[in-house]
Amino acid sequence: MALSLRNARPQPGGVPLEQALLLHVQKQVEASLKALFELPDESNLDPRWTAAMEKARAYALRPAKRLRPALVMVGYSLARGNAAVPAELWTFAAGLELLHTFLLIHDDVADRAELRRGGPALHRLLSPGRVGEDLAVVVGDHLFARALEAMLASGLPGAPAVVRYYLGVCRHTAAGQYLDLDLGRAPLSEVTLFQTLRVAYLKTARYGFCAPLVCGAMLGGASAELLEGLERAGRHVGLAYQLRDDLIGLFGNPDVAGKATDGDFTQGKRTFPVLAAYARADATAREELEALWALPVEQKDEAALARARGMVERWGGRAACERMVDRASRAARRSLQPLPNPNGVRDLLDALITRLAHRAA
Repeated sequence: MALSLRNARPQPGGVPLEQALLLHVQKQVEASLKALFELPDESNLDPRWTAAMEKARAYALRPAKRLRPALVMVGYSLARGNAAVPAELWTFAAGLELLHTFLLIHDDVADRAELRRGGPALHRLLSPGRVGEDLAVVVGDHLFARALEAMLASGLPGAPAVVRYYLGVCRHTAAGQYLDLDLGRAPLSEVTLFQTLRVAYLKTARYGFCAPLVCGAMLGGASAELLEGLERAGRHVGLAYQLRDDLIGLFGNPDVAGKATDGDFTQGKRTFPVLAAYARADATAREELEALWALPVEQKDEAALARARGMVERWGGRAACERMVDRASRAARRSLQPLPNPNGVRDLLDALITRLAHRAA
């Protein structure tokens, strides 16, 4: 990678360096993603399968931040002591991104989501109703296998050990997703703020932030000390990211977020701002919050959503979550300070953390 990493401040007539990084990563990883869908051994299986793969390819290539590949690159650069990235790393990062796509597809089925990255969820593209959900699960399984092929075939030294590490993280991600769904059936009074933070760590922080940084660093031959530091920083920034996502999931603008922002309420998600409001509410307000989150899906209309938002705002859930985002992002930045800073890579990661934690909703 030939980016100059002097600083991450906006340049006259240009863009902040962390944004330039993301744009560079998007270009490199999306080119590699396209190549992963070129599968000669599947070209003549059946026209229906070919059509499904074309939809999956278009879905995977929708505009996205490509955060995880960017973090892989940063981890690798920190370990190697320079900002040069071999072509094989983009193949590995594209495989990791394809594995993420598999998880998004399955998550959207489980959450009955309608939108993803500004367009219909894949199960809505494939077929209406239950059939589309079943087909999307199968396509997701295919992408999972293709992702592992790509990462193992990248040719990078140590890739098999890194893939084993990442799959272990994915097992914990599944546990986090299970808890996220299962807690949605429990009364608010039986769910703790600690449980919401544990779900955030398992489902997002470790998988989406710690693991990509650590994977990149492992591929670059990092020391145990650097791996520990990246794990710590990733844990904090991942928490900040998920808590910001919790705010977007209740208060966000769907045109900005690229996905529905009433889904957390519709699905009855027990997120941090909701539990923080519940913990601060009086007995009457707690009963109303319980009643709102227990409503059947068909009764969670605009009026109910507005009431839910108002209650969480009034009882301090939104403000408490904002404070936690700030606290976690500051902790992440502090965790970076002891790390090396070859060619300004650590400074770039610092700027990226700020950007992620305070992204628009």
